[in-house]
Amino acid sequence: MYTETIDWLFQQFPAYHKIGAKAFKPDTDNCLVLCNLFGNPEQDLKFIHLAGTNGKGSTSSMLSSILQESSEKVGLFTSPHIEDFRERIRVNGEMITEEEVIEFCNKVKSFNLDFEPSFFEITWVMALVHFKNKECSICVIETGLGGRLDATNLITPILSIITNIGLEHTHFLGDTLEKIAFEKAGIIKPGIPVIIGETLKETISVFENTALQNNSELYLAEHNLDTLPGNFPLLGDYQLKNFKIIQTAVPILNSYGFSINEETIKAGLKNLTQNTGFRGRMQIINTEPLTILDVSHNYDGIKVTLESILKQLKGKLHIIYGTSSDKDLDSIFKLFPTNASYNFTEFNNERSATLQQLRSKSEECHLKSLFFSNLKDALANTQTTANKEDTILIFGSFFLISDFY
Repeated sequence: MYTETIDWLFQQFPAYHKIGAKAFKPDTDNCLVLCNLFGNPEQDLKFIHLAGTNGKGSTSSMLSSILQESSEKVGLFTSPHIEDFRERIRVNGEMITEEEVIEFCNKVKSFNLDFEPSFFEITWVMALVHFKNKECSICVIETGLGGRLDATNLITPILSIITNIGLEHTHFLGDTLEKIAFEKAGIIKPGIPVIIGETLKETISVFENTALQNNSELYLAEHNLDTLPGNFPLLGDYQLKNFKIIQTAVPILNSYGFSINEETIKAGLKNLTQNTGFRGRMQIINTEPLTILDVSHNYDGIKVTLESILKQLKGKLHIIYGTSSDKDLDSIFKLFPTNASYNFTEFNNERSATLQQLRSKSEECHLKSLFFSNLKDALANTQTTANKEDTILIFGSFFLISDFY
């Protein structure tokens, strides 16, 4: 029954996760109707709301885990999932049950709606209902796309966070950093403090003006110290930027009555995966050869991932890469080091870039490449050719990492 329900969710309604641009529906109207039908759960919950190009998942999970260690009941809403749809909706690390997913979807089907809510809209309202039923004391919410018109933007949080801005989803959000910053800044609410993780000369004035218009206190996380705690569980220099957001958020959250301290931060980081199911971000899955999984999939994310890998590279670098066909492959391929060996692959989703697309870009950039129709064969070949002193990096898409698991 659960499998049929998930099939219905993905097929009956458009899902960006599955089909890309055609699923995008920019406003909160449908969600407000659904929320009303379910007793307006959003009115009884406290929220932290996160937008940004990269780092939302890491920052959301770190915040959630730290709050959990501070004796809070924490709802966590993230996307996309890697293996199971239910990964998107968790309370203190526990996924929503299959029975609850079935029951919620059956209720939606029973309503005589004069519109077709999207996959994301249904999922988001399902999360709100679940968090209210579980009596969460705080909910950490990651936007889907953008911010201003995102389905999640019907909430009034106690804190808004914008991690960073890069050129992504330009066909929805605008083709300049300023336009994208404007969309992300849409989560800034009147009188509610906002943290900006990283500023650029093109974006800082957008955030300052929006905060000023909303009488919202603006905090710049990048002014924090460049230090990570000794037990920090994640690889990647970019995680320092995410942790600076956490450092900035702690006194703000404590001013609302939360009890976060050095010990709960330490425990939250140590128990990150256990508390939130977080994985696939610079995740070491083998040591001989060093094998790393990463879900970075856009230009900015891939740039920092490759910079981090090359800085601490062991032996020769072997890259397994598969991506969605709508990514900026021209820019991304220019980031790829020419002295690595490449195993390009398709993944099990209709949005996958084809081997023909990957071959064309590889030839343009003169990369030493092999091509495989699936990840299993690409991985088998790489493991055969890599020495135990080498490094294997598997990245490019959540779908690719899903195929791995």
